[in-house]
Amino acid sequence: MSDEKKIVEVPEKFQKLVSEIEKLSVIDLAELVKVLEEKFGVSAAAPVMMAAAGAPAASAAAEEEKSTFNIELTDSGATKINVIKALREVTTLGLKEAKDMVDGAPKMVKEGATKEESETIKKKLEEAGAKVTLK
Repeated sequence: MSDEKKIVEVPEKFQKLVSEIEKLSVIDLAELVKVLEEKFGVSAAAPVMMAAAGAPAASAAAEEEKSTFNIELTDSGATKINVIKALREVTTLGLKEAKDMVDGAPKMVKEGATKEESETIKKKLEEAGAKVTLK
């Protein structure tokens, strides 16, 4: 990725609007995108909005939309016992169910977890030696 700024020719009729948008912070820009989506019933993924808002704002809006995650145990690692213990801490699984999940990896640990919950579960399982993927 180069540090060069792409020069975009802004039509005269949009120059005032574009200069106002350039002054907005990323948070204000994300809020503006949501307001426009609701007002006009469109998605920020439309090419016109991406050109007006810029790529960083579009990716920030996409990140905000993802609020639930699926947590998958992709590999149990070398320390299966520690992974089984960690799995029992973060779920309501019994010993046999946790062992079966670790032995049968890749397996889905939890679906529809919040971002904070998924990060916590991922951290505990990875500390125990497992490999975890958030989807």
